[in-house]
Amino acid sequence: MKIGIYGGAFDPVHHGHLILAREARETFGLEKIIFVPAAVSPLKQSPAASAQMRLLMLQAAIEGENEFVLDDCELRRPPPSYTIDTVEEIRRREADAEIYYLIGEDNVSTLGKWHRFTELEKIVRFVVFDRTQAGTKHDYPPVHRRIDISATEIRKRVAAGRSIRYFVPRSVEEIIDRQKLYQEQVK
Repeated sequence: MKIGIYGGAFDPVHHGHLILAREARETFGLEKIIFVPAAVSPLKQSPAASAQMRLLMLQAAIEGENEFVLDDCELRRPPPSYTIDTVEEIRRREADAEIYYLIGEDNVSTLGKWHRFTELEKIVRFVVFDRTQAGTKHDYPPVHRRIDISATEIRKRVAAGRSIRYFVPRSVEEIIDRQKLYQEQVK
């Protein structure tokens, strides 16, 4: 069995995340994609929305998608969120699975700084989402799909009072509106 683990802040989850996850599943023959929202990434700034809100948005976004599942293991552990800990935890449950770890192109340059990276690299197969198709050099298999949507842009649009329709699933947009998320000015 082949599974994909897709970690990230998902602050908020958007159509780009979902399209890339589907593309990876189809390209690499993955039986399922496990979405793992990070509590606090050691190499990135803290998410704007709470863990509970990001989890709620992810649940809403993947509802009805049998091949997409949610795992809150990083939110249940004390921060920071180390990928190796997550992979080891999922491996205990999915002992016979071949694990593909899905990352954005923007993470490739920092991979060497990841906690226990040399161990991690031996137990997962990294797949890189190339959203810009800029042709960055690395040896990991890519998923090429030009998608010009970012969580940062979505947060800025909300803070400016602009529409995010078609950027995120309708259910996620409703949560953002109802919970008044991202309304403060984004840097």
